[in-house]
Amino acid sequence: MPIPSALVTRFFQLLANRQFAEAERELERLKQRMRKTEWNRGYFRALRGMLLSRRSNNDGYAFFSKMDFSDKETLLSYKREFVGHVRNKLHGDFDRGFFSAWADCMRVLSKVVVNDPERECAQSKKGESKTLDGDKSQVSIENFLKGKV
Repeated sequence: MPIPSALVTRFFQLLANRQFAEAERELERLKQRMRKTEWNRGYFRALRGMLLSRRSNNDGYAFFSKMDFSDKETLLSYKREFVGHVRNKLHGDFDRGFFSAWADCMRVLSKVVVNDPERECAQSKKGESKTLDGDKSQVSIENFLKGKV
């Protein structure tokens, strides 16, 4: 049985939006539906690594922590690079499955809008104040303290 693309897509969306508990459940559903092959083992290892990397998010060397999910062009270039590794016959089945998971991840992330709370927090620290639910008539604490009311 091939890997269900709907489950994989949902996993990547949950992962990008930092909904780890639900992403873990999707990963378990995927594991139960996968056959025991080297390609699938590599694919699953990549998914598991993505989850662990995104969850910890404190490693400056991790690929996920440096990624800008809003830069669609860069995501597509990463996808092309990973697809090149998938097509490379010098790689074994495990490696091709691993790179295929990353290519699928880049494909999904390039098509969805990601709500990244950490990026929003960093932007608000830079001075871009946010109001409740996007209500422009709402006064923010920053603007109140600066006397911009």
